[in-house]
Amino acid sequence: MSSIIKLDQIDRKILEILQSNAKITNAQLSKEIGLSPAPTLERVKKLETAGLIKSYHAQLDTEKIGLGITTFVQVTLVGHKKMFTDLFVEKINKIDEIIECHHITGTGDFLLKVISKDITAYQKLMLERVNEIEEVASTQTMVILSTFKDSKVLPVPV
Repeated sequence: MSSIIKLDQIDRKILEILQSNAKITNAQLSKEIGLSPAPTLERVKKLETAGLIKSYHAQLDTEKIGLGITTFVQVTLVGHKKMFTDLFVEKINKIDEIIECHHITGTGDFLLKVISKDITAYQKLMLERVNEIEEVASTQTMVILSTFKDSKVLPVPV
């Protein structure tokens, strides 16, 4: 478990701005936070080194690149031994269409977010890859019909 890093108001502002626009120039960022470019860059580097900023990504339009179906799949494993969990996670990490994997409480063991070209591709993925994983006892799929909020911006606590 990593420890919480103490942030001042300027650090919080930097994190908010970079989450909304990771392509912002250091010069523009420095103007927005009210510091000169050198200390601004130093603060960003410090936030990266501390692990607060893990990476920078381009967010793609799924429809425009031909990924039309997104689903959540609740997975129940055959047992709760660490070995089953470890083997399942190892196999899931090799499937590119599974873009998120969460260990959960409740009636299932894992919640997967799966993205596919279409229903046929999704069905093939589930039948030939996911349901063939020996540690999987059952799956339940929820197809996303539409998305009204998909924010990648985390609220930075005060």
